[in-house]
Amino acid sequence: MKAELRKKILQEMKAIPREQKQAMDQALTDQFLKHPFYQEAKVIATYLSFPHEFQTQGLIEQALKDGKRVLIPKTYPKGRMDFVVYDPQQLVKTSFGLLEPQGDLEVVDASQIDLIHVPGLAFTTEGYRIGYGGGYYDRYLEYFSGHTLSTVYPCQIEDFSSEKHDIPVQEVLIDERNL
Repeated sequence: MKAELRKKILQEMKAIPREQKQAMDQALTDQFLKHPFYQEAKVIATYLSFPHEFQTQGLIEQALKDGKRVLIPKTYPKGRMDFVVYDPQQLVKTSFGLLEPQGDLEVVDASQIDLIHVPGLAFTTEGYRIGYGGGYYDRYLEYFSGHTLSTVYPCQIEDFSSEKHDIPVQEVLIDERNL
């Protein structure tokens, strides 16, 4: 079921017309930047997005301008993930086609992170999510006590049953104005 849902959502995300996607990305970025979780955060963790996902580059740039410390994920085998300080000079394209930090990285402990911007493919309105299948975020969020937010397109909202190991995000921001 999860594999079929992932495939369906991925196709729908890739089918969003470019202009509509840009409008939704801008509206979601604006919502995120106005959110109290963001406003109060000094250290935020986000991700480097695939082309079909909400584009995080504008969010990263604004957070840096706002004086926030920005972190991005570094993944390892067996589903382990750390958050490291964002440095565009340390980014290398992985076999998945995603940019990931390489080299001498400054790992930041979860207790120092105020807000994690969580990616995913499908979300329930309660914040449960289906990611890409690696389990990295569920493992990390299990011991994370800060705030969590996700930014999603309307086609990513689905009704599915969560599993006992699933950790919901606290809030899901959706742009419905640009439908």
